[in-house]
Amino acid sequence: MECEHITDHDDLLKTFIIPDNTSMEEHTIVVDGDVIIGNHSDIRYGLIANTAILGERVNVSGNLITTSDVRIDMWSRIGGNVKTHSDAYIGEFVTIDGKLVVKGDLDIGNDVKINGGFEAKGWIVIRNPIPVIAYLFMYLSEMLRLGKDEEVEKALEELFEEDIDTVDETNAMIVPNGSKISMDAIRVPSGAIIGDKCRLVGNIRATSIDVGTENTLYGSIRTLGDAVIGENNIIHGNIVSRGDVYVAQGTHVLGEINARYIKIHEHARVDGVLRSQKGTIFERENEDVLSDSELKDLEV
Repeated sequence: MECEHITDHDDLLKTFIIPDNTSMEEHTIVVDGDVIIGNHSDIRYGLIANTAILGERVNVSGNLITTSDVRIDMWSRIGGNVKTHSDAYIGEFVTIDGKLVVKGDLDIGNDVKINGGFEAKGWIVIRNPIPVIAYLFMYLSEMLRLGKDEEVEKALEELFEEDIDTVDETNAMIVPNGSKISMDAIRVPSGAIIGDKCRLVGNIRATSIDVGTENTLYGSIRTLGDAVIGENNIIHGNIVSRGDVYVAQGTHVLGEINARYIKIHEHARVDGVLRSQKGTIFERENEDVLSDSELKDLEV
């Protein structure tokens, strides 16, 4: 019943991923790593990260601040300032409501609107930067199709300017195309993976979810598939799933759980009602009440 880790790189780029130690503050999402945001996504926050890559027609309501490169594709809009300690690549028809501050080089397309003015310490080149999200996804997909994993890892190292062992271990927040993140809701058209020690705000809506340990979510979880909640989490809301729900020890769900099937550790706590179509199983220390084969028999 537990969710499997993402091993296929194509699935990785289509999955909503929040890395360890991510914090959603009042107006800003602070990421301890990089951010990749797919096309047509709406982020009602500002962003603070290492590297930021935004696709086409992405909306970010607040400031965008990075310590490394920032890349913004065409028709995107930033509702605040854009500040980077490195280089900036701005596509055509991008609008920045605040000020653009670049301590490195600036590569900028035509018809870019910067309402607060700009400041660049390095070279300024006016041309049409490559649509980085489209290039990234197409390039990685083709390399993986050809079985060239080493080239993919090398490309990611150059992109993020970090030493990484595998793609699965990159410390990046990945937002798939068409996602919407606001203080009320986190809506993604895919599965979601939450790391450890994160502080999240909003009701999460995803096809499935795998939550790590020691997270705090101020909201509910709703999935079409399975929901796996790791140890020592605090969920300030309900968990509703058409699939199976597993809750590990030390986790506290302040609301109710409604699912096809529920498996909960005896040292987890749920304040609300447990509702399940196929039954509820309590997992005891070092042993399960029912084996996996018996669970399958129940589903039949």
